[in-house]
Amino acid sequence: MRQFSTIILSIFLFFILTSPAECAYKGVISYSIPIEYKNLSESELKEEADKYFNMVQQSSAGEFSAETTRALLAYSVLQHINPQNPEYSIKAGILYDKIQKDRQAKGCFSRAISISSGAFEPYFYMGEFYYKRGQYKQALKYYNKALENLITPNYDLYYKLGDIYEKFGDTKKALEYLNMAKSQNPNEELESKIRLIEAVDSANKLYYRQ
Repeated sequence: MRQFSTIILSIFLFFILTSPAECAYKGVISYSIPIEYKNLSESELKEEADKYFNMVQQSSAGEFSAETTRALLAYSVLQHINPQNPEYSIKAGILYDKIQKDRQAKGCFSRAISISSGAFEPYFYMGEFYYKRGQYKQALKYYNKALENLITPNYDLYYKLGDIYEKFGDTKKALEYLNMAKSQNPNEELESKIRLIEAVDSANKLYYRQ
C-alpha cells in the first residue's frame, strides 16, 4: 500500500510541476485526473505529508521547494479521503501562508473553520495570517474567537493578544494578556516589554490625574 501511495503522489507531483496548480478558495487543490481515494492509506499519506511539512517549517518564508509541493499534494489528497478532518486544511493553509499564497491560505483556514467552528486551531491560524500582515483588527477578531475555544493555556495566543492591545493603546488589556503569557513562559524579552508598558501606563495615569 505504501508503494501504491508513493506512485500516486509521484503522478500528482508530475502534473503539478508541469502545470501550475492552485488551491481553490475553500482550500482544495483541483486536478483533472481521477483518483480512487478508497485505495489510498490515510495513515501512510498523513505520515508522508507531515514529514514534508516538518521539513518545510525549517525553510525561510517565501521559499518554495519540492518538499512544499509534496506536502501540499498529500494534504490535498487527504482532504478528499477525510474531508471532515480540519488538520489537513490547517496544515495546507500554513504551507500556503509560508510561500505567500494569500488567497489559498485564507481558503484553507476558512475551510477548517467551516469544518470545526468550535475548535481553537482554525481561528488561531487565521489570526496568525492577519497578524503577520499587520492587519491587527482582523487578527484580533480571530484571536478572540480562538480564545473562546481555548482548552489549555497558550503562550503564543496570549502574547499576540497583548501585543495587539499594546498597539491599539489599551495598556490595561495588553498587560492582562502579557502577564498571562508570562505565567506560561517567563523570559527576559517579555518581562522587558511588560515593564515598558507598565511605565507608560503609570505615566498616563499620572498625566490624567493632573
